[in-house]
Amino acid sequence: MATKEQIAAFMASDFPQSKIVIDEVGQMSARVRHHIGHDELRPGGTVSGPVMMATADCALYVAILGEIGIVPLAVTTSLNINFLRKPSAEQDIVAVCRIFKRGRSLIVGDVMLYSDGSDDPVAHAVGTYAIPPGSVA
Repeated sequence: MATKEQIAAFMASDFPQSKIVIDEVGQMSARVRHHIGHDELRPGGTVSGPVMMATADCALYVAILGEIGIVPLAVTTSLNINFLRKPSAEQDIVAVCRIFKRGRSLIVGDVMLYSDGSDDPVAHAVGTYAIPPGSVA
């Protein structure tokens, strides 16, 4: 397992372009956020789909690293997202992930995305990650 601090250090060194902030890493779970600024908006003043999808993917990756340790070559094999409502253009996107299946080679989880401060989800994603052979005891 990896701690929030270890994962944050890994993300800062290997993904310096990422705007994701890790709020929590728990047992088979994680909570991350993405600050929303002008660059994350699309015409019409809503958060772009790619920003929400990347935030969901990162939340799943962080939860997985929390479970199996720092395994840089764990990769997304599928990520499906349903956009539920227009997110706020003035609030961070918060992603809450839970892992519900941990196998030897695949890990599956889901992610609920919210505008910070709201209990109404703006999107729901389900994703699967492949774990490299021999990387998990």
